[in-house]
Amino acid sequence: MRERTVAVRMGKGPQIMLASGRWFDLLDPQNSEFTIEDIAHGLGNICRYAGQCRRFYSVAEHSLYVSCTVESYELEALLHDAAEAFLGDITRPLKQLLPDYKRIEKNVEAAIYERFGLDPESKEIVKAADLRVLAAEQSQVMPPGTDDWAVLTRVIPAPIKISYLSPDESRQAFLRRFMDLRAHAPTSTAQYAPAFVCRPGHQHR
Repeated sequence: MRERTVAVRMGKGPQIMLASGRWFDLLDPQNSEFTIEDIAHGLGNICRYAGQCRRFYSVAEHSLYVSCTVESYELEALLHDAAEAFLGDITRPLKQLLPDYKRIEKNVEAAIYERFGLDPESKEIVKAADLRVLAAEQSQVMPPGTDDWAVLTRVIPAPIKISYLSPDESRQAFLRRFMDLRAHAPTSTAQYAPAFVCRPGHQHR
């Protein structure tokens, strides 16, 4: 009986096939030929909260909001969850049960920081913005009470309105934001409205 072919093979470690046709080695991400398009595609197709939110809400859209909330390190904020494009969005409670996952995630994150020249000094600032977006989005996409932690910890929700972009819409918005940040496009104050996420080129000063 012929062995069925699957999109996984072995290199230094298990490898997965990306939508672009490239292979990503989970144990050797530094030598994997991934691009920003691979990241945008993956994040646009992944739903946050293990899919347990009111409507489809992608990691790519979440990343846009974090990038628009920080006052600096906008590119680092945009890519703060980039590892999930290859590893999936594992919920925090499950991560606590998977020590090997945490090690793999850190290694993939390091490869992404190196590939795109990101500043590791950004992490605390990005984390603070991530928590603000988390508080704001939970009140909109999850059942009442999910965001109670924000009141207890005095986290001020970010001024965002979830747009529930489709996978393709969030992928394209993510790529536009990346290209604009890389091109050092002129910036203005961030804007939020129900019809769109932070528009490319719009950010906090």
